[in-house]
Order: sequence, then C-alpha cells, then structure tokens
Amino acid sequence: MIAKKFTKRLKFKNWPNHAIPSVAAGAYVVWQGDQLLYAGMSGREIEKAIKNGKKKYGLSTRLASHASGRLSGDPFCAYVSNRIIIPELKQSQLNKFKNGLVTLDQMTKKFIRAKLDYQYLLVERSQDAYDLENHCRSGAIFGVKPTFNPI
Repeated sequence: MIAKKFTKRLKFKNWPNHAIPSVAAGAYVVWQGDQLLYAGMSGREIEKAIKNGKKKYGLSTRLASHASGRLSGDPFCAYVSNRIIIPELKQSQLNKFKNGLVTLDQMTKKFIRAKLDYQYLLVERSQDAYDLENHCRSGAIFGVKPTFNPI
C-alpha cells in the first residue's frame, strides 16, 4: 500500500523540516485532523534543476511556501484562507483588518501552523511526483479525495 510509504503526519508548527532534502521531487498531502484537505507535488523538471546545480528546489520550497501562509502565488494558502479563514471571521476580526492591525496572510499562517499536518513521499523523477499527486487527488492512495483539489 503506497499510503504507508508516506512519512508519518508532521506538524506545520514544527516547520522547517530539515529532513527534507533541499533539492527533491515528491508528492505531499495536508490534513486537518482526519480530513484530507489538499494533495500536491513539487519538483517539476527536478532532473534539470539537479543538472543545473540548484541549491533549493522542489518539495522543501513548496512546503515552506505553504508554511508561510502567504496567499500570493500559493494556491494552497488561498484555499485555506477562502474556504476556512474567511467564512469563520467574526466582526471584531473584520474591524482589525479594516484598521490594518491584521492581515489575511498572518491569519492563514497562524491557522496552518496551529491546525494542519502534512505527509510526503520523495520520488526520483518529476513524472513520478506528478503521477503520485494525481493518485492522491483521485482518492486512490488514502481512500478519500482532498477537499480543496479533488479530481
């Protein structure tokens, strides 16, 4: 069973994870408790990145982006803010936005770090990462499709 080859669940609150190679391809999933939220991959064209001597590329940079909570350029963080953070906002929090005391990036980062776990599986080739991501998104690996990006 491929699901057992993924790492155990790791907490975003403990990011960074120095066990992830600085240049690596892989697939990953993000959980909130028992709910699979998202499945992704990183390391497209990893072979080219290795050949060109990249120092940081792939899975470590992708998960670092997610852990940062920054919405710009990160669809996962946008999903978290749009589907979890914004629907739960209270009027007092909206006033803090209005007054510039808080940003959506800050709230998203806080939520990701406090509530979400991830697992990953390293692979050799970028095509393997892409295929594994699709299997995760289709429900074939964990028996459930991710809430944010099912196929």
